[in-house]
Amino acid sequence: MPEYLGRPEWAPENAGSEFACRVMGGVHESHDGMVFTPSPSTGPAPKRKQLTVQDYIDGVLSCDRTVLSRAITLVESNSSAHFETAQQVISGVLKETGRAVRVGITGVPGAGKSTFIEALGTWLCENGHRVAVLAVDPSSSVTKGSILGDKTRMEKLSRNKNAFIRPSPSGGTLGGLTRKSRETMLLCEAAGYDVILVETVGVGQSEVTVRDMVDFFMLLVITGAGDELQGMKKGVMELADAIVVNKADGDNVMKARATRADYDRFLHYLRPSTEGWVSHAYTCSSVTNDGVPEIWGVITDFMETVKASGVFAERRRQQSLSWVRSMVEDHLLRSFYDNPAVKAHMPETEARVARGELAATQAALELLALYTKQNQG
Repeated sequence: MPEYLGRPEWAPENAGSEFACRVMGGVHESHDGMVFTPSPSTGPAPKRKQLTVQDYIDGVLSCDRTVLSRAITLVESNSSAHFETAQQVISGVLKETGRAVRVGITGVPGAGKSTFIEALGTWLCENGHRVAVLAVDPSSSVTKGSILGDKTRMEKLSRNKNAFIRPSPSGGTLGGLTRKSRETMLLCEAAGYDVILVETVGVGQSEVTVRDMVDFFMLLVITGAGDELQGMKKGVMELADAIVVNKADGDNVMKARATRADYDRFLHYLRPSTEGWVSHAYTCSSVTNDGVPEIWGVITDFMETVKASGVFAERRRQQSLSWVRSMVEDHLLRSFYDNPAVKAHMPETEARVARGELAATQAALELLALYTKQNQG
């Protein structure tokens, strides 16, 4: 192999981390996630320990952040071998889950979701809570990776020892939430995080997906949005337990208060999202922290109300059942597309549909017949 493919001429001899220009190690897939390959200048790195199922369980329960990250990577993997191991890990920590307050936060792009989450998360950490943030990034249509990278947008919170932030690419799935988000949430709860903040990309039908995962659902809005934007959020407002008008600072304070009053009047005519709870609108500033503690007070009041009425227990039960159904649907979908007969006939079937020789409905029926026949055989 030519030398220039190994180490560029401009790289200093034995370059280390003190140089801005140096040969960086690559990345490859390991049994439980991504592992960095050492650069030529640094020499071989020590081999990463292969964790057993019990190692994962013990590490998560003791809140070893490295093991927790590796367990989440295992859960997010699409490998069938990883899936089996991940399920064993989740079964091993399941008894330690379910005690956290789960809060979903959505809003249109530009509403300041990440800034608000950092402000709320930082305040919670300073007041004795341990906070896990599941920040779901939009996915690149090319690489399927995260575009925004929430850790870079929550610099203060990411440095807090009582906070754990997990940016995750949506992969283009409905609502920007991968089918593994629930398992990730359980792992964080088992690790002792008592508040789980789930941020969505705030587009499409993501809000419905998040509503089905959390206890309290919050819609973040801003002042000055046009009528078309407000109309787009109408369906989301019916799901919200609270509407928060963000960026209520500086010259925008009076406008924010007027916007809050408008939303309050609108909520008056909507059916409550949660039985026994009346949704209201509030204002806050993620920059000055004004109103942030009050928002947590609203969430605390909500939790006390729904637990006393039995709504909390019923919602958690329904969410678990919904989880089962979604996992069945996901398994059937993967089973269909991984079926050898379907894979073999799919290209020609799609080509016939594209040429107008076969109706889409008939094509689907033919492929389903192939799938059913092979499974019966």
